[in-house]
Amino acid sequence: MLKPGPRNLITDVDGILVGNTQDPALRSGVSVVLCETPSVASVDVRGGAPGTRDTDLLDPSCRVDCVDAICLSGGSAFGLSAADGVMRWLRERGRGIAIADVVVPIVPTAILFDLLNGGDKHWDWPPYRELAYEATGEAGRDFSLGNVGAGMGAKAGNLKGGLGSASAVDPASGLQVGALVAVNARGYTTMGDMPQFWAWALEQQGEFGGLPPPAHGLTLPVSHARADLTHDPADAARSDPRANTTIAVVATNARLDKASAERLAMMAQDGLARAIRPVHTPQDGDTVFAVATGRHDLGADPLALGELGTLAADCLARAVARGIYNAATLGMARGWRDVFGR
Repeated sequence: MLKPGPRNLITDVDGILVGNTQDPALRSGVSVVLCETPSVASVDVRGGAPGTRDTDLLDPSCRVDCVDAICLSGGSAFGLSAADGVMRWLRERGRGIAIADVVVPIVPTAILFDLLNGGDKHWDWPPYRELAYEATGEAGRDFSLGNVGAGMGAKAGNLKGGLGSASAVDPASGLQVGALVAVNARGYTTMGDMPQFWAWALEQQGEFGGLPPPAHGLTLPVSHARADLTHDPADAARSDPRANTTIAVVATNARLDKASAERLAMMAQDGLARAIRPVHTPQDGDTVFAVATGRHDLGADPLALGELGTLAADCLARAVARGIYNAATLGMARGWRDVFGR
């Protein structure tokens, strides 16, 4: 198993920057994965209620080969306007597909539902394009986790959700893999009433608490098994099963074509299944993008893509746990540390 990179963030992948902007009063925000140069990308959508923009062009049968950025936003369908802010920033710098004297930036986008978390959502025009413009301009290598960016107003089961990230690198070969996720899941990320995360076995270097092994023979409460999540009746975001969705980006410095990037996104979805229970429900819009910056040659090994997908799934599972571990209590959504006193 590869070890985390120096930051243990998706930005350990060469060619990837991340910018986050959030508004505490709004209880929402935007995260932007900015490619330093146009990069191959694809997507896999498993949730039954997705909210996306420009994902059809990521199909291997479509002509656009590269993207300039990926945008993850709160705000439900209102948040799809965040792409406009990223596109403005890119266009101002001449980045995008050149068609005659016009430049069109390519910014696929996915959103999560955070409209019922108690924040001020009484806007005239959705604020997400401005938030996204600011986030893109602040994109860099280092960023915080938890109540940040698209994870600002997120929830996950009975806990506060958040923005998570993780990486795995091989100094010998130069291969790099990373994941970024905004966890706003209907399902649980921890094992029953215990503090251990479903991703516990994948933890690296105590990155989400370094807890001891969970109790043997775990029996889930009935409420977990049927996804009838316990909530305060006054908590509208928990009482409505549509108020969910986990959105993510996995990135690698490997050189891939669009078909291989699509397979990488498909395999990476297994990371959500390892970290969230239940997942990919009819009420979630779970979406995973895959981005390949093309700076590392995988060689001719026919097993290399499968191994890369396994690493991406592991990174994504770890990122989910890190997002919850670092999230702080916000309104009725209690942070992991407050719930488990750690």
